[in-house]
Amino acid sequence: MTRNRITVIGSTNTDMVIKTSKLPLPGETILGGDFLMNPGGKGANQAVAAARLNGNVTLIAKTGEDLFGLQTKELFQSEKLNSEFLFSDPDSPSGIALITVDELGENCIVVAPGANARLTPADIDKAKSAILESEILLMQLEIPLETVHYAATIAFDAGKKVILNPAPAQPLPDELLKKLYLISPNETEAELLTGIPVTGLPSAEKAARVLLKKGVQTVVITLGSKGALLVTDTQCRLIPAFPVQPVDTTAAGDCFNGALAVAIAEGANLEMAIIFASKAASISVTRMGAQASAPYRNEMDLTF
Repeated sequence: MTRNRITVIGSTNTDMVIKTSKLPLPGETILGGDFLMNPGGKGANQAVAAARLNGNVTLIAKTGEDLFGLQTKELFQSEKLNSEFLFSDPDSPSGIALITVDELGENCIVVAPGANARLTPADIDKAKSAILESEILLMQLEIPLETVHYAATIAFDAGKKVILNPAPAQPLPDELLKKLYLISPNETEAELLTGIPVTGLPSAEKAARVLLKKGVQTVVITLGSKGALLVTDTQCRLIPAFPVQPVDTTAAGDCFNGALAVAIAEGANLEMAIIFASKAASISVTRMGAQASAPYRNEMDLTF
C-alpha cells in the first residue's frame, strides 16, 4: 500500500457558468453577465482539490467518448491525478452542469449526469486494486447508489476508511451507513438523512447522533459560514469557519471534502483535519470556478 493514498470515486462534469446579479425566479428570464466553461463534477472536484494539496490521488469515473471527455482526461493528467481508471462510455455523453452564480456568490445548479450514471459495480471491479492500495476511499452521490455501496463494501471489508459526502441529498440504506468511517452532510442533507430539521447547533448535534446510532463512526455537518460540527461517540465540537468575502461558493463543499481526506490520510486528528479542510474551502470561495478555485498546498498556512 502506498502511504497517504486516496481513491476518489465519483462524477466528472463540464460546468457551464453564468454570473448574474440575482438568481432567477421560476419562469423568469434575466440578463446575465460573464460566461465561463470549467471542469467540474463532485468526484472530480474532490479529487483535484486533494491532488493540489499533495494528496496521492486516483480517480475512478466515467465520461462519454466526446470532446468533453477528452478534455477531462487531459486535465486530470495536468493535475497529476492517476486517471488509469477513467472509463468511457460510447453510448452516453459526458456529464454537464448548468450553473448560475449571483453577486453574493450563491448558486443554483442543474446536472445532466450522462456517463456518470453508467459507472457500474463492474467498473469498480476493474479498479479494485486502487481501492485496496489506498488508505481512504472518498465518494459522493452523483453516481449510482448501487455503485457507491458496492465500492464501500470492498473498502470496508479491506479495513479502509470510507468517507461519504452525501450530495446530492438522497436517502441512504443503513447497510451503507454502517460501512462509513465519516459522513459529511450539510444541513439540508443531514435533515433528509435523519428527518431532523437542522436549524442550529442543538438540532445539528441531534441529527448527528441519529447517524452515529445507524453505525457511522464520525459525523461532520457543514454549517456554511458558521463552520462545521464534529460529532463522534466521545466528542462534539463546532469548528469555526474562516471568515472571507465569498465570490463563488460552487464546489466549496467538494474542496472541503478533498482537503479533509488529505489531512486524515496524513495522520491529522479529526479536529485538525476539519480546520485544514475549512481553510481550503475558505480560499476556494474567493475565486470563480469549481476545480479552478481549489488551492495548492503552498497557499495553506497550516501544518499538523
